[in-house]
Amino acid sequence: MEFIKSEDIKSLSNPGVVSRQLLNPENSESDKVTITEVHLEIGAVQPRHIHEGSEQIWYALKGKGSLLLADEQTKEFRTGDVVRFAPKDVHGLLNDGGCEFIYISVTAPPINFSYAYKDKK
Repeated sequence: MEFIKSEDIKSLSNPGVVSRQLLNPENSESDKVTITEVHLEIGAVQPRHIHEGSEQIWYALKGKGSLLLADEQTKEFRTGDVVRFAPKDVHGLLNDGGCEFIYISVTAPPINFSYAYKDKK
C-alpha cells in the first residue's frame, strides 16, 4: 500500500492553471498511471498538445469549458462529462465558463508533467 500525504502532493502551475500531481512517478512507485487535479481560472487555457505514448481520461468536476481538438475543432466539456484521448490525439482546454474549471486527469502509462509547467511547488 502507498499513502500520499497532502503535503507530498506537488503543484505545477502556468498562468491561470494549477495542476496538483496527486499520483505521479515522483511520489509513487506506480508504473501504470498518473493522476492529476487540474484547476483553470476563468479565461485560462491549456494549449493544444499531444502525448506520444499515453492515453488520458479527463473527468470534469466543476465548471464549463471548451475542449480544444485537432483541426481547430472545439467541443463543450462540463461538470460530469468524461473524455478519453488516445495516444497522439490533439487536446487542450479553454475555460470559457463563468467560474473556475476543475477536472481530474488519469494518464496511462504515467507521465511526469514537470516539463510542461513554469512553476513547481
